[in-house]
Amino acid sequence: MNTSNAGAYGVTPPISTVGPTAKENSLNDAMIEELRKQGSFESDAATEKRRQVLGTLQGITKEFVYEVSRKKNMSEGMAKDAGGKIFTFGSYRLGVYGPGSDIDTLVVVPKHVTRDDFFVTFDEMLRKRPELNKIQPVPDAFVPIIKTIFDGVDIDIICGRLDIPQIPLDLTLEDNNLLRNIDERDLRALNGTRVTDQILQLVPQKMVFRHALRTIKLWAQRRAIYANMFGFPGGVAWAMLVARICQLYPNAVGATIVAKFFHIYLQWKWPQPVLLKKIEDGPLPVKVWNPKIYPQDKYHRMPIITPAYPSMCATHNITASTQKIIIKEMQRGLDIMNDIQFGKKDWSDLFTKHDFFYRYKFYLTIVTGTKGSYEDHLKWSA
Repeated sequence: MNTSNAGAYGVTPPISTVGPTAKENSLNDAMIEELRKQGSFESDAATEKRRQVLGTLQGITKEFVYEVSRKKNMSEGMAKDAGGKIFTFGSYRLGVYGPGSDIDTLVVVPKHVTRDDFFVTFDEMLRKRPELNKIQPVPDAFVPIIKTIFDGVDIDIICGRLDIPQIPLDLTLEDNNLLRNIDERDLRALNGTRVTDQILQLVPQKMVFRHALRTIKLWAQRRAIYANMFGFPGGVAWAMLVARICQLYPNAVGATIVAKFFHIYLQWKWPQPVLLKKIEDGPLPVKVWNPKIYPQDKYHRMPIITPAYPSMCATHNITASTQKIIIKEMQRGLDIMNDIQFGKKDWSDLFTKHDFFYRYKFYLTIVTGTKGSYEDHLKWSA
């Protein structure tokens, strides 16, 4: 096993660079087979359909930028050269999407194209397409978004504007200087792709990371601890947690990463932050996570810090009660993993669905409503 990457990833040296044993390889094969049985992987045909839809959206994006450019009195040549490019982020870009997963998509536009243009012109162009099944613009969201179903594929589309005159197809978003002279909403939009790309760059073996993350995602979803809005880690936070274990065991297989995941985080000295790299300074006058400077950062109970500048806490809304639930589920996960390793249980036992709605005698339901049109209600409920 190649150990040349030892010490090359993360903020600390690896715990072990030992390669997998025959038993660990066997456990890993069984884990991947169980993921297939659980429907974690999408068919090749469905994946190809996603690629085709993204290709269509890239064409619409260039047409959108061209049309806006011409409306703003640019010459034919300048309008064509203005470009426009789509990026993906989230589970699709990480390579851990499954059947029916949505695609988080970022439309990057040059400086003369505004957010209003996105919610007017781009929206109108989508509505004219025969492939459009459903559209729901939410311009007032924390990250303004257009939710769509396009040719049968769920796609969430956000827009980020850069302070440059052209967006070529070979553009990448790695350079921190690209973030100059943009507003906070554009910064939040652009950082989705930047964080996803950094996570992939910071893991030793991408396929191992993906198998382990699929397993942890399925476990967290089945145990009802996968929801940022309810005070649990969301997709990016779980990805960073898995990535850190991959850094600590750079030559391990996915099954070993999953076992170490439960073992390490049950011993973690929270609120010690989980970091994939050292927090870096940058060119912008924006807040970077730092509990020594910002009092509110001191109150993050399980801080998991995004690697891309400006670093933020992806788990700021974890509470005392949700932290207790997470730790309890991790203990259950560790107990089952120990039994799996000794042949007493199967991987399917790890994915047993929660029994929350059978656990208590009484439940409280809160019903909320809105006045106005159905479209206004959809915007609010999104």
